[in-house]
Amino acid sequence: MLLTTSGANFGFFRSVWLLIGIMLGMQSVVLLVAFGVGSLIMVYPALHLFLKIAGSLYLLWLAWKIATSAYERLEVGAAPPKPLYWYQGWLLQFLNPKAWLMGLGAVASFSLAGAQYNHSIAAISVGIFIVNLVSGVIWLGFGTVIGRLLSTRRAWYTFNIAMGLLTAACVLLIWH
Repeated sequence: MLLTTSGANFGFFRSVWLLIGIMLGMQSVVLLVAFGVGSLIMVYPALHLFLKIAGSLYLLWLAWKIATSAYERLEVGAAPPKPLYWYQGWLLQFLNPKAWLMGLGAVASFSLAGAQYNHSIAAISVGIFIVNLVSGVIWLGFGTVIGRLLSTRRAWYTFNIAMGLLTAACVLLIWH
């Protein structure tokens, strides 16, 4: 949702940094899980609850920012609005319990024991990188096309509210 909204509001190339941040965040989570931090979630269920609460609050904040984004027609000489920064996409993954569960699941399911462990983690990391890159480019492209189709102030408001509501609805998935 975030990449689609960014693509629609800021265009494909201005949103690439957000995509890079999300991808770096997911890689960071996978590597942290692979090298021990993920076991803390298994040992301390309260940490998992904290991640759910923090992730839910962050998603609700993002949903609010998306839904209330002002329609801005760019004037000649005016500074363009700024998309989210790469580090915001990176940080989002640390607050995303589904990213942690995906990292835990990938490492638990596909890593190999013993001397092959590091090689298998590298392969898992490359696989997740490719999946994130392909799906992220598709979502950004989808948002960019939508952004070109939205030609009126009312259409932009409707789109931003819909995307904000869909982003907020993702909180329900965290708790399911």
